[in-house]
Amino acid sequence: MVRRRRRSVLPLLLALTVLSPLALYTDRLSVALSPTQTRDFPGEIANKGRVVKANKLNALPLEAASSLKEPVGVVLPEESTEYGSKELPLKKAGEHKNRVLSEVRVTADGTGSGDEELIEQVTRKEGQDGASDEQDKTTGSQGQSSSEESILETIPKQTSAKILVENSQAEGADGKSKSTVLPDTRIRNIKDQLIKAKVYLGLGAIRANSQYLRDLRQRVREVQKVLGDASKDSDLPKNANEKVKALEQMLIKGKQMQDDCSVVVKKLRAMLHSAEEQLHAHKKETVFLTQLAAKTLPKGLHCLPLRLTNEYFSLDPAQQQVPNQERLSDPNLHHYALFSDNILATAVVVNSTVLNAKHPSAHVFHIVTDRLNYAPMSMWFLANPPGKATIEVQNIEEFTWLNDSYSPVLKQLGSQSMIDYYFRADRANSDSKYRNPKYLSILNHLRFYLPEIYPNLDKMVFLDDDIVVKKDLSGLWAIDMKGKVNGALETCGESFHRFDRYLNFSNPVIAKNFDPHACGWAFGMNVFDLAEWRQQNITQIYHSWQELNQDRLLWKLGTLPPGLITFWNKTFPLNRSWHVLGLGYNPHVSSRDIERAAVIHYNGNMKPWLEIGLPKYRSYWLKYLDYDQPFLRECNINP
Repeated sequence: MVRRRRRSVLPLLLALTVLSPLALYTDRLSVALSPTQTRDFPGEIANKGRVVKANKLNALPLEAASSLKEPVGVVLPEESTEYGSKELPLKKAGEHKNRVLSEVRVTADGTGSGDEELIEQVTRKEGQDGASDEQDKTTGSQGQSSSEESILETIPKQTSAKILVENSQAEGADGKSKSTVLPDTRIRNIKDQLIKAKVYLGLGAIRANSQYLRDLRQRVREVQKVLGDASKDSDLPKNANEKVKALEQMLIKGKQMQDDCSVVVKKLRAMLHSAEEQLHAHKKETVFLTQLAAKTLPKGLHCLPLRLTNEYFSLDPAQQQVPNQERLSDPNLHHYALFSDNILATAVVVNSTVLNAKHPSAHVFHIVTDRLNYAPMSMWFLANPPGKATIEVQNIEEFTWLNDSYSPVLKQLGSQSMIDYYFRADRANSDSKYRNPKYLSILNHLRFYLPEIYPNLDKMVFLDDDIVVKKDLSGLWAIDMKGKVNGALETCGESFHRFDRYLNFSNPVIAKNFDPHACGWAFGMNVFDLAEWRQQNITQIYHSWQELNQDRLLWKLGTLPPGLITFWNKTFPLNRSWHVLGLGYNPHVSSRDIERAAVIHYNGNMKPWLEIGLPKYRSYWLKYLDYDQPFLRECNINP
């Protein structure tokens, strides 16, 4: 019995030995050939045999057929056969995306761990735009660093709200570029066609064909007539397209006739050179016309002194006297010096100072003008008294001590050589900037004689007639100038405000005494300590340098160069909020600086009372004039 049982067991063992390897091989082969595991996921996930709950797979909501779009194409590198714990070298989202997935909002219900972590990463809520890449890396490092996790983590990141935001911004940018079409695009194209036609008209091959030449000229004239003075596309007439198309057809024919590009290039270079020469000539003409406009007197400003003079001489002598004469020499009051022959400009300076003063009665204005404008200037302030402030108007002819035997500059201004130098016809182009009557007026140099004009005063504020006062100036008298004579605003911000731009440092006298890079300063609103002026004998220093400059080799005409020399190492820098410059030439002065300034200065040619004045700054000046005043209405002076 035992032997029979052993014999029956042996065949069974043999059968198991043969069949079990076949079964195991068939099972492994089916696993290896599974399409789900070989196509959808890398082999590492399949080999791990992870089990995923069905309800987690159903966490993603189904999309409607109309909202389905092609996914972002992600191609795995073929050479990445070893996964292990290494992450796949995936490219950035912006490098491989070619289409954008429609936005899908997903929510994760519950929290998972272990085998559920991958699905949790897929089903987590998207739209967190503020999540950074560093945070994603931290999240990935907390789990296993397998390539499957990095793939499933990267793909949602690429299809997240970040990509949608990027594309919406791109669409917004495209929409903006489409909406900001220039209003003169067609006009620019037409002008380009005209330039091309003019080039063709100058080519030899074109000029040899007389018929084509006549037709091209005719088309050019038609297009020029259509273009006219249009500045935007809406100004073009209805037949503009027809005329332009006809010109384009002619240019196509011309292109077929002229196949030598080198000739066209030479012609274009010649036209460019001619255009540059014309531009240079126009710039010179603009400078000359600007200088001319700055020197001319508007009709209204010519009428005003005539009307005021007539009215002044109709008054009795007693009525011509200015009130409050006793205040003129009171050193306890605030005294201003203003030298001008411009009535309206002087009125604005006085009105703006008084209206912004905390105590108007403490302010005294000393105005000096020439003989021609003495009567109208006096009449203006008699008819328009500045409130409680005191006004004194003087005629420069009354300063008998100021003559050419005392003042070297007076002697120079009256010399024939000086007149020839600045008004000779052959120097009109080179020195047009200096061919201005103000440079030959003694009123412009009177600022260097303040102690002699006002012997009873110890401190004064000098004001130009092209400034506007916006705040109370009483604080200027409280400034400790530390022994300096001149308190002024330094102008170191630009290179052209250094000493070397005003003085001739090729002259050894200038080079030995001054620093070419020293900071300049500005006239316009200056505080002068007259007591220190007398003690340091500043006027004599001024005279000495004027005598050295008789041949005009140290500096040209003007008051700033001798001022820089005279007050060298004697100038106290004022805070920048006291004085803002540039409103007569610079359209980019900061509005914040203007609002903070106590004084704004229209230095430059574009004065606010001229038509060439900058419109954006004119309102600061106009507000201090009453245009309902009878004299202004009679002379047709309007804002």
